[in-house]
Amino acid sequence: MNRREEIIDVAQRLLEVEGPESLTMRRLADELGIQAPSLYKHVSGKSEIEAALQQRALRQLTEALAGTPDLPALAAAYRRWALAHPRLYELSTRQPLARDRLAPGVEVEAAAAVLRLAGGDLPTARAIWGMAHGLVDLELAGRFPPGADLDEVWRRAVTTFSASRAPDPDGRVGPGAAGRAGG
Repeated sequence: MNRREEIIDVAQRLLEVEGPESLTMRRLADELGIQAPSLYKHVSGKSEIEAALQQRALRQLTEALAGTPDLPALAAAYRRWALAHPRLYELSTRQPLARDRLAPGVEVEAAAAVLRLAGGDLPTARAIWGMAHGLVDLELAGRFPPGADLDEVWRRAVTTFSASRAPDPDGRVGPGAAGRAGG
């Protein structure tokens, strides 16, 4: 493993254990047993580290969503990954992506499973992502009341979204298609 990857590994560990405020050059250097100025031989600064962590999050999410056969499986995989990596998830979703620092194609790869399940329809894929992100974000923020059955909330969200996309008798798929089935 090269030194840059080691720095990113330490940054990810600190992020998950101590939060985003721990991502300082001084703190990283202390963890690595080096002087802070030595970090700049391997990374340009905190923004590069955060971009590398965003890229890592997108790659991990790509792996987590790969092969999901349907919307319930995709939603469950998305939720599982986000809850297992809450601060990495937050870093990659609560601030703008450092697109100019990401490897080519990494964002597209992360969206591929959602876009596939949306039948290639980009607005639908974005709506699915928005639904899943909103529920995860609320869950991570502790915004549901104590005792709320979050598994049921997810099931209802997926069921409701899926029903709104159901094909009508003519085979059309889209919002409201299920409601047009009667005429």
